Amino acid sequence: MSETVTFADAENSRLANLCGVLDENLRQIETALNVSIARRGEVFQVEGDKAGDAARLLKDFYQRARKPLDIDDIQLALVEVAHKPQLAQDEDNIPVLMTRRAGLHGRTARQNAYIRQIQEYDITFGVGPAGTGKTYLAVAGAVDALERDLVKRIVLVRPAVEAGERLGFLPGDLVQKVDPYLRPLYDALWDLMGFDKANRAFERQMIEVAPLAFMRGRTLNHAFIILDEAQNTTPEQMKMFLTRIGFGSRAVVTGDVTQIDLARHQKSGLIEARQVLKDVRGIAFTEFQNDDVVRHPLVARIIDAYDSYQADARGDSKA
Repeated sequence: MSETVTFADAENSRLANLCGVLDENLRQIETALNVSIARRGEVFQVEGDKAGDAARLLKDFYQRARKPLDIDDIQLALVEVAHKPQLAQDEDNIPVLMTRRAGLHGRTARQNAYIRQIQEYDITFGVGPAGTGKTYLAVAGAVDALERDLVKRIVLVRPAVEAGERLGFLPGDLVQKVDPYLRPLYDALWDLMGFDKANRAFERQMIEVAPLAFMRGRTLNHAFIILDEAQNTTPEQMKMFLTRIGFGSRAVVTGDVTQIDLARHQKSGLIEARQVLKDVRGIAFTEFQNDDVVRHPLVARIIDAYDSYQADARGDSKA
C-alpha cells in the first residue's frame, strides 16, 4: 500500500518538530508500523501494509507539532494504533484512576481489563513480560485507592532474591539492601503522586517498604499491598504472603515467569499460584502478552525474538 500526505502551506518549524532531530520521529513510526517514509519538503510518501495508519499518525502529530514532540507521546500513540480495534470496543468502559497523571488509562485492552480487576477484586495477579505496565498500573491502582480513602496505606513488598548480584555485598540492613530493587515502584509513586507528596506519605508511614522476609506473622488491614517480582517467591513464601491480607485490604501480585532468579531446584510460587488459585472466587488473573508491551517499539520484537529462539532451543534439545 502507498499513501501520500501533503501539508499545504506548512510551517517549517512544525515540519521540523514533526520529523524530530535527524528524522527520529519518522524512524519511530517506520520501526513500529514496518513502513517506509520518504519526505520531500512538505510531502511525505508512505509505503507498507500499514501505510494508512502511518499517514493518519503523521497528520495527528502535525497538529500537535506547534512545539517539539515528546518521544514518550509518540511511542504511546504507536502502541495505541496497534491496539485500536480492541480499544474501540472498550471505549465506553475505560476505567478512571485518581492520580496526578490526569487521563491515565490503559493503552491496550488487557491493561484496561487489569485496571478494572484491580478496582473490583481483592487479589489480582498481573503476569507477563517486561514493559507491559503490570507494576506501574498496580501502583496507579494503589494511589487511586488511597486517594479515594478505600485504604489507609500502601505496602510495597519484594522477595530478597538476587538477579546475578549478591545482596550481602550491599551496605545496610535487609530493608536497605532491597531498597534499590524497589526503584521501579518508587519511580511510579513519584510520577503518580508527585515527589513531595510521595515523600510526605513515606514520612507519615502511609507508604511502607516491607521485604517479603519480614511479612511472616503480620496481618495487614486496610492496606493496598503490591508484591513485585513475584516469580522469585517460593510456593511457601507465596502462600505466606497471600495469607497476610486482612480486612479492607487489596493485593496485587506482579511477575514475569520468564525471568526467574531462583535456584534451579526451586519452584516458583507465582507459577504454582496460577495453577492452585485459578478457580478461586475473588481472585483475578491478567496474562499479559508481548503485544501489550508499552515501551520502545523494538522491545516487543526483542521479546518475540527471544521467545522464538528459546522455543527452537527446546525443540532441538528434545530432538
